[in-house]
Amino acid sequence: MKKKALAFMLAATTTLSFVLAGCGTTGTTGTTGTTGTTETAETTSEATTEAAATEQAPAATTDSAEGGETIRLVNNKAEIQEGLSILADTYKEQTGVTVSIDTIGGGQDTQAILKNYYQAGNMPDIFVFEGDTHYETWKDLLADLSDEAWTNDTEAEYVAADGHVYGFPTTTEAIGLSYNKSILDKAGIDPKSITGPESMRAAFEKLDSMKDELGLTAVVGYYTESANLWWTAGQHLFGTYLDSGLARNDTTYLDLINDGGKLDMDRAKPFAEMVALFNEYTDPKGVSGSYDDQVLGFASGKYAFVTQGSWIGASMTSTYADQYAEAGNFEVGMIPYAFIEGQDTIQTNSPNWWGLYKDGNVEASKAFIQWCSQNDGGQKILAENCGCVSPFTSSEYAPADPYAATIGEYTAAGKTSAWHWQGWKAGLAQNVTSVIFQDFAKGSIKDTDQFLDTLQKAIEAYYAQQ
Repeated sequence: MKKKALAFMLAATTTLSFVLAGCGTTGTTGTTGTTGTTETAETTSEATTEAAATEQAPAATTDSAEGGETIRLVNNKAEIQEGLSILADTYKEQTGVTVSIDTIGGGQDTQAILKNYYQAGNMPDIFVFEGDTHYETWKDLLADLSDEAWTNDTEAEYVAADGHVYGFPTTTEAIGLSYNKSILDKAGIDPKSITGPESMRAAFEKLDSMKDELGLTAVVGYYTESANLWWTAGQHLFGTYLDSGLARNDTTYLDLINDGGKLDMDRAKPFAEMVALFNEYTDPKGVSGSYDDQVLGFASGKYAFVTQGSWIGASMTSTYADQYAEAGNFEVGMIPYAFIEGQDTIQTNSPNWWGLYKDGNVEASKAFIQWCSQNDGGQKILAENCGCVSPFTSSEYAPADPYAATIGEYTAAGKTSAWHWQGWKAGLAQNVTSVIFQDFAKGSIKDTDQFLDTLQKAIEAYYAQQ
């Protein structure tokens, strides 16, 4: 029986501040055609949104300059932009159909830009949405994909409350506390021995005492800058409070938050103590540094741990490949965010889905995503060029991504939880929790009690807004 996605009936007008889960990239946008090249331009979210409202793109079904059919896809993961251009080139070679790819870079409000595309008559045929909250915005505009053949080859499709499929999964991502195995080995620390708060603190203390010997800037690269990195602490890390150690269908703590913004203090207190540990042993740059700083620091061997998910593997082996090689191309892994002893799961999910605009070139788009799901189609490119861990059971391809083995091991052992922050009130992380995590890291929030009190009151106030 297919797993049903949670459907929380949040107002569509609140959804547009919910952006880019699990995808930290530099602020660039671009369009990838079928030449295998990528053009990017520095831009701001505001400028991009304004442009989207005023510029008219070609109609969804067009003839390309070379003749033939064209479909248009909006991608929000700039780190796979080059791989997607290869995907588009290959599909053009095999079918004659042009796939035009618009990439919206990190730090920009993808959903607001999409809304402006729609208002300007500039809607793509295929576009990204990130789960329940975004589904509420687009549900009347999404094509039903329930009868597509690929749905029988995955359990990761997006299924709405009505039981119909509306989203195509491209990858599986994981959230856990990432580590540099080489550094832990040199320090004599077995990552499997870190099973709860006491062992986590002991490992951090030992690494801190050996920083000079190990060449570390800090034990952990925990970044809390809230303007552009709001999603890393305010969403992903806080999301582990909801799910760490729980069954994939357990929404107990999400349900509490959605019931007027309530926190379970018996669970929240040890979570806050873990956050305080990260504050104590992080790079001070984390309160103002960028995603690039954070990933580069880890790839360069300057942090033993980093609070980012598996998506950073693509950047480590491409953007920062030279620095990663200089650091020894070290083996990476993940441990659970075990803020309570015995929590033994990492969080895995599809980070987003491709939806099809029902008034666009639907049949051509369906054919394209079916091809993307196949071994003799796009699966090899998605794995080897985009670094995607396939959500399709028949796939024969795995990425060279350093996190692929870790995801496979936890999945095979049945030690994964889902992530459910996609179901809390839209904008919560961007507007509320991320700022509080940053203030705690800066020291303007003094201790865990004040952190929890501030967090509880702020979430309650946000949910009280109508």
